[in-house]
Amino acid sequence: MKLTWYGQSAFKAVLGGNTVYLDPHGLAGKLEPADLILVSHGHWDHCDPDSIKLISEEDTPILAPKAAAEKLSGNVQEVSEKDVIDLDGFIVEVVPAYNINKPNHPKGSGVGYIIRAEGESVYHAGDTDLIPEMQSLLQITVALLPVGGTYTMDADEAVCAAEAINPKIAIPMHYGEVVGSVEDAEEFKVKVEEETQTKVVILEKGGELEL
Repeated sequence: MKLTWYGQSAFKAVLGGNTVYLDPHGLAGKLEPADLILVSHGHWDHCDPDSIKLISEEDTPILAPKAAAEKLSGNVQEVSEKDVIDLDGFIVEVVPAYNINKPNHPKGSGVGYIIRAEGESVYHAGDTDLIPEMQSLLQITVALLPVGGTYTMDADEAVCAAEAINPKIAIPMHYGEVVGSVEDAEEFKVKVEEETQTKVVILEKGGELEL
């Protein structure tokens, strides 16, 4: 498995022979074409049609909830939480992502994703608070968790999310562009590694993690 962070919540995951982009945003230059694109919700910093065009081929599947799907063109497939998509043994689970005490991401407007292949998995939380459904997420290799606060979990809430999910590795995201800073990511790392068995990796923009 190889993960690349492009800033905000944009990642590339190479897993099970597939190249998957999650919330591609602000991409530029010549990039590896996508086998699959996953969009968590319709906000501009997650649903970026120009970035999606840059990495798409004519038939590249794009999975997105309704509000995001309506902004996109191509091979777009609308999804909602609890969907499970089996792409020849490459599994995509669509999971809840929403705010509890904020108006920005009401329940049902966005989703998170778990991708699974060859015994490994990546959980992309989308824009979410700490929600009860995280207790049910099992066997996660890498969790991509927002830490910036304001529109999502802050660092302390993300620590609780890591405790609930118990991934092998957690990578902080959703900071450094709209809200949040690298200090939030660093606080998250210190507390998670003090309080859990999870290792935290802070990536620089364009940085990679290979497992």
